Amino acid sequence: MALNKNALIRYKTIDKCLQNNYREWTLDDLIEACSNALYEYEGREVNVSKRTIQLDIQMMRSDKLGYNAPIVVYDKKFYQYEDPEYSITDIPLNENDMSVLTETVEMLKQFKDFSLFSELGGIIQRLEDKVYTEKTKQSAIIHLDKNENLKGLEYLDTLYQAILKKIVLRITYKSFKAREASEIVFHPFILKEFNNRWFLVGKTSAKKPIATFALDRIEKVDYDLNIPYLDINFNGEEYYKNTVGVTVLAEEHVQEIHLKVDRSNAPYVLTKPLHHTQEVIEELEDKSIIVKLDVHINFELERLILGFGECIEVIKPRLLRRKIRKKHEKAVALYK
Repeated sequence: MALNKNALIRYKTIDKCLQNNYREWTLDDLIEACSNALYEYEGREVNVSKRTIQLDIQMMRSDKLGYNAPIVVYDKKFYQYEDPEYSITDIPLNENDMSVLTETVEMLKQFKDFSLFSELGGIIQRLEDKVYTEKTKQSAIIHLDKNENLKGLEYLDTLYQAILKKIVLRITYKSFKAREASEIVFHPFILKEFNNRWFLVGKTSAKKPIATFALDRIEKVDYDLNIPYLDINFNGEEYYKNTVGVTVLAEEHVQEIHLKVDRSNAPYVLTKPLHHTQEVIEELEDKSIIVKLDVHINFELERLILGFGECIEVIKPRLLRRKIRKKHEKAVALYK
């Protein structure tokens, strides 16, 4: 149910009045109190009718907002809480509230590496305390796949801040193929997550192509405030539109890929497409399907296809078909 700001102000004001047991509150008193509160918040006169306050009391008494406020009338004139300790700001959480809060806390905690969420830290902690003081701690129902032991996660916030504030970085980086780490001047554009790994995407200079660095290969990060930031208004969605994973090739390398998916895996591929360009071009009599993707042929695409084993067959292009066949042949040779 949508509530406007004025209604919430009135509920809070009525609640505050009825908590004051040293005064008798008539309907006119509540109207005056709500009018004064609205004037204080809005800076202007707001007409509060008798009917409005009567409906507010009715709403507070009901379960529609979860208040179930024990408002009673005595002497046919005065309003009060039957329970003098009651307040709408201290309502016990019901079972559904507890479940929702528990899972919300667990999901928010997944983003603790970013200072973007640092101000939520205290709120999350208080929510957690509230939840677990009223409910026995249990394992989360929703589980997000995140490896806390991944190297490089400690740089997430530093890199995020550099992108946000458009600051050039000096990165000490050692690729898997390099013998020694090297220092690289880098203009960071975005952070990208793929297959539970994080990558930093940007440029080393204006004339160089877009580069991608894995965070788990970064050894050190420093800011360099003396170098002007290269701001090219980078669009990650556009850049990765024809890519599975993070290895982006030139536009002319985009291929039309045809894959035959067997009947047992067809429902999975239909409900969770391999790529957003996926399109079913044929449904076969044996319930298998042929899908079309418009993507680069890169390492990640090959890994994706190989992961389905015998359940996916590459129909075209021939180059990709030969590469996948050879990899399967090598795999079979290991078991002879």
